[in-house]
Amino acid sequence: MIDSAAIRQNLSVLQGVMQRTGAHILLAQKAFSCYALYPMIGEYLCGATASGLYEARLCHEEMPGKENHVFSPAFKAEDIDELVQICDHIVFNSLRQLSLYGAKAKAAGCAVGLRINPEKSTQKGHAIYDPCAPGSRMGVTIAELRSGLERQPDLLELLDGIHFHTLCEQDSDALEVTLEEVVAKFGEYLPCMKWINFGGGHHITREGYDIPRLERCIRRMRDGYGLDVYLEPGEAVALNAGYLHTRVLEIQEKEWGRIAILDTSAACHMPDVLEMPYLPPLLGAVAADCSGACGGSDGSGEKSYRYRLGGPTCLAGDVIGDYLFDHELREGEILTFCDMAIYSMVKNNTFNGMPLPCIWIKNGNELHLWKEFGYADFKARV
Repeated sequence: MIDSAAIRQNLSVLQGVMQRTGAHILLAQKAFSCYALYPMIGEYLCGATASGLYEARLCHEEMPGKENHVFSPAFKAEDIDELVQICDHIVFNSLRQLSLYGAKAKAAGCAVGLRINPEKSTQKGHAIYDPCAPGSRMGVTIAELRSGLERQPDLLELLDGIHFHTLCEQDSDALEVTLEEVVAKFGEYLPCMKWINFGGGHHITREGYDIPRLERCIRRMRDGYGLDVYLEPGEAVALNAGYLHTRVLEIQEKEWGRIAILDTSAACHMPDVLEMPYLPPLLGAVAADCSGACGGSDGSGEKSYRYRLGGPTCLAGDVIGDYLFDHELREGEILTFCDMAIYSMVKNNTFNGMPLPCIWIKNGNELHLWKEFGYADFKARV
């Protein structure tokens, strides 16, 4: 269930940043592609960014008239002709890609960008999400850029902007550190550019996020170099705006504890739980290893009923996690996971023939069934 009021509140925060700084903020569709809400998102944000042709089409069709940006580690030759017609910004991941398609994009009227790698990691414990990790395929290092431009100096004339994306669910202090590295390494090229894109991973709408620091970073590029500044948050648009309702199918009593089998699968319906990994907040419960710090605990110590919550697939590791409740769970009981709008609908799958959840939109006190899935959807995906 997607709460449109919560989405609108997040959008208001993001719009405030744009109004105070002149920055352009885009929806990163890779985190949230619920296009039923694109008209509302378009009222607040400048547009959307895509990771390939299909997302670019989605923005073009469902958010018409708004900015449509696209980036890919490598574009397919057969996709470029359509992309340069429906997108207004295209960002290349390498000088090779820029040399192949940059002139065509420029001739079609696209603003052309290059993704850089500032080689400054600010993440801890999530190397899979760190574009600055050793061996990263994301972006051009300063050494690669200088060497490439020595061989092909005319490529610089194709560029309108540079793009970096180094963050994941981080605050603006990490952005500030990254930006310092960008200026130190790539500063000589900034006067040649029209814009700079700070990418995504900014948790701007999270409680406690340092918005003034973010705005100082934006003004540094705008006032110091005359650059338009873009940001591409995904989670920040839909943070804490979605709920996944699940039913308890069975309670298992084991020697070491209790297991509740749900009709929701971590592997199929919330794969980030396994990939990140993390424990999603659950209404009326707390994560068993968080000592009351996760999932809305009252800290009273009364939640003493421990259950391991698992899915119904054959994957042994299809386990959401261990939670504490203030009562014994019963078969048929409905549980509600929070913050389920992001990286859920865009990543879900039908492994084991698992049905996909219905998608409801909540507008005030009204609920609207937007999508319902069945056997035909499973069969079509095989």
